[in-house]
Amino acid sequence: MRQSFLRFVRTLQITRVLVRYRLDEVLYFLPLLKPYQAVLRLNPMTWLAPRPQGSFAERLREALETLGPTFIKLGQMLSTRRDLLPDHITHELAKLQDAVPPFPSNVARQIIEAALGKTLDAIFSRFDDQPAAAASIAQVHFGQLLDGREVAIKVRRPGLQWIIEQDLAILALLADLAERYSQEGRRLRVRAVVAEYAKVIRGELDLLREAANASQLRRNFTAEPELLYVPEIYWDYCASPVLVMERIYGIPIGQREALHDAGIDFDQLSRRAAEIFFRQVFRDAYFHADMHPGNIFIDPKNGRFIAVDFGIMGSLDDASQHYLAENMVAFFRRDYRRVAEAHVEAGWVPADTNVQDFETAIRAIAEPVFEKPLNEISVASLLLRLFQTTRAFHMQTQPQLLLLQKTLVNVEGIARDFNPALNIWEVATPLLTEWLSRQRGPQGWWSELKRYFPQWGLVLPEIPVLLHNILRQTQQGELPLVIRSNDIQGIRQELHNGLQKLTYSVGGTFIVVGLGIIAALEHRLDSPVLHLPVWAWLIILPMALWAGTRWVRSIFVRRD
Repeated sequence: MRQSFLRFVRTLQITRVLVRYRLDEVLYFLPLLKPYQAVLRLNPMTWLAPRPQGSFAERLREALETLGPTFIKLGQMLSTRRDLLPDHITHELAKLQDAVPPFPSNVARQIIEAALGKTLDAIFSRFDDQPAAAASIAQVHFGQLLDGREVAIKVRRPGLQWIIEQDLAILALLADLAERYSQEGRRLRVRAVVAEYAKVIRGELDLLREAANASQLRRNFTAEPELLYVPEIYWDYCASPVLVMERIYGIPIGQREALHDAGIDFDQLSRRAAEIFFRQVFRDAYFHADMHPGNIFIDPKNGRFIAVDFGIMGSLDDASQHYLAENMVAFFRRDYRRVAEAHVEAGWVPADTNVQDFETAIRAIAEPVFEKPLNEISVASLLLRLFQTTRAFHMQTQPQLLLLQKTLVNVEGIARDFNPALNIWEVATPLLTEWLSRQRGPQGWWSELKRYFPQWGLVLPEIPVLLHNILRQTQQGELPLVIRSNDIQGIRQELHNGLQKLTYSVGGTFIVVGLGIIAALEHRLDSPVLHLPVWAWLIILPMALWAGTRWVRSIFVRRD
């Protein structure tokens, strides 16, 4: 009950922000809510509300920033999805700022002491009260352990979890409605996208998980310290709301003049950025998915990359790795037939897709690109155009590629910023070819054999007995054949209950939106609106909304 009340309050807050920025039209993405659009437009209070300044994209960005970290990070993720959203919206969403004022240092001290069960004096010989950085999820303080090691202390913001959980529950509900009543929602697999996003942001909230991410990435590059350095995690001082790690000293990658003064080779820097990305994706299937300039530093001593902030990490399964490698190599060879076949084999486009038509569409987007010099071809842009084209062939959204696409855009931007003439294909192709040969050749077979042999060793002794039992039962006519049918009456009852709950939720949505409009206007109850006081509208509007709900129920819920 308490959770339902909190969710209602949060929904009211979200609705109020949408109305304040005149974004209430986003509520009508479902045909089910279309009738309420007319009701809302007839509401006289809507006419009197001041119109906010700026374009739709600007108002959307401002609304997301007002709604807090869940929606800020959702907007940042959507800013890379130019295959789904118009360019003017993605460009505006890319401006979303995650920097917020820091919370008081005494609160940070209390959180650390409560999480670690010790006083700060028992852990640190120095703790800097002034935060070094502050974001919507956590802030960072510098300090020194009792043994003299310099550390960075990351502390999660207080009172954040319940807000994010309510936001995720609301997004999950909207995604469920979108897939139920929108064919485009089903194609885009909105529920899977929201679930993937929820997993990401919950991972950011748990700083123990971030510590584990950093440790894994550090192990992956132990043999290549010249490429990427990951700070050491001090596990004795980590908990869910607190992370203590080695303090790093490097030059932010955005400070080009400082890097130049330090004698950093920009060409080498750009090549390392691309190599780090492709090694993470195709060697480890595990990559830092938040590699924007604020999280990347350069070691002035040797020019290697130093990464921080490991809250968002991406991983790929074998099928996704094969898809990406196959497509990139086939694109480079201009083997568009293979690109089309790879999509069908992966099951990402319907099996009945006309491969020849698909190949023709892919050639139409790729050939103009390859007329340019190779060093001017953007891998990220090429993949983006591929995703835009596959939309016409009903390709389902692959949630596991969302973070990859975002990361590729960031990495390629960094690499090209330091060397505009960089031929990323020249860096990527040898790594991709080597990876594919390892996967398909004798080395790949041997690796798979070693991987699954322990499982086979447990199953093999049972196979003769199982085979004998099957043959004996077949010979004696005793082989069981079980056919299970669904309870049709149960299905009908579940459908009836689902529609009933849906109509109640629609009615609740009507009321929430109406109350949100009233809250956004912030009129006094005795202020006249069209010759009627606001308190009269508070009576009239719910009655009208109740009548609308009854109408929807009469349409969608039929009694036997």
